[in-house]
Amino acid sequence: MPSSGPESIAVIGAGVSGCAFVAQLRRLGYTGTFSLWETGRGPGGRASTRRSRQDRGLRIDHGAPLLNITGAMEPLLLQPLLAGGWIEPWPGLIAQLQGEATLRPGQADALGLGQLYRGRGGMDHLCKGLLSLAGEAGEAWQPHYGTLVRHLDWKDGLWQLLDREGELLGQAHWLVLSSTLLAHPRSRQIFGWEEVPLKQAAERLGDLRLEHALTVIAGIRAEARSNLLVLLEAAAAGPWASLPFSLLHFDAAAQQRWGLQRITVQPLSDGRCAVVAHSSHSFAADHLDVYGTHSAVARMLQLPPDEGREDTVIAALTTALEQVMAPWLPGLNLATADRQLMRWGAAFPLAPGLPSELSCCPSSRVGFCGDFIAGVGFGRIEGALRSGEQLAHELCALA
Repeated sequence: MPSSGPESIAVIGAGVSGCAFVAQLRRLGYTGTFSLWETGRGPGGRASTRRSRQDRGLRIDHGAPLLNITGAMEPLLLQPLLAGGWIEPWPGLIAQLQGEATLRPGQADALGLGQLYRGRGGMDHLCKGLLSLAGEAGEAWQPHYGTLVRHLDWKDGLWQLLDREGELLGQAHWLVLSSTLLAHPRSRQIFGWEEVPLKQAAERLGDLRLEHALTVIAGIRAEARSNLLVLLEAAAAGPWASLPFSLLHFDAAAQQRWGLQRITVQPLSDGRCAVVAHSSHSFAADHLDVYGTHSAVARMLQLPPDEGREDTVIAALTTALEQVMAPWLPGLNLATADRQLMRWGAAFPLAPGLPSELSCCPSSRVGFCGDFIAGVGFGRIEGALRSGEQLAHELCALA
């Protein structure tokens, strides 16, 4: 694909990998056009930050709390992000909870190894920084937030992006998926879709490489999480800021005991404090049909209401959080705190993932990037970042 050619690219998903892909494309001299399609209100994916127009001080990193780099060679985009002030070293304290209540300060899991960074001003600044490296939105690239691509079609040498009613949203010469939602059978199981969008579109293309990639993707298992978001007023925030950890991860025994995988403590600039309790996979698996009132996909797909089940999940996670924090915060009662549920459905892929050699399918003009691509950082932001960079290089090398 010549960097000066007329090729256009549609990128579905404005998470870390999709944003890294477009950022690296521009850095490599690509001058074509691309569009970015995202169901959420803005970029970020699992590196999103919950904000509010009515509450300017609110900032809750409700997905990944940090970015850790473990590879021997750092991602190419890391230094530009640091130089631009979009990310900064993560200053928190890590500890592990073992079993019932044994604390191991400094004991890190896979998320706490290597060099640790966070978005400056919120984790969503990681993706905002990547998009800044792609240049200002305008004629060269167009973001489409709050938009669900429901169907895909191939017509007259262009990929067609369609909405729920089959109406055309956009079209491009290349299609890049930065998540597996439109390529994995789980879309039928979770949303009741009759078909897997990319698989249906690919059936008449005759691209054996793409068919192989789709077969591998169909076999990738993934885990869900149900996250409790708690906002504490300044009067109640002090004891949380004095804890011997700001990121507490649970070993297998502790996850089984409490139904939690991780707790992050996030002090806000106005004295308040946000706390996010990440559920274990087994807890989330028992509540897969509870999306939460803040789910953008649930609203767009007009999925049935939770009918009180959201309150049940919030109550269960709240009880677990109160009880597990009792050794450090005795008598903790969160009944009057502002609490919300955020569900990440099948967002955490399990190894081995999609081999990197199948991430680019030139015959059908399809590319894949995301933390589901096998390699360094698999299943984490690092893997998403690296896969976006790699795909950008592969597409530019096709010239």
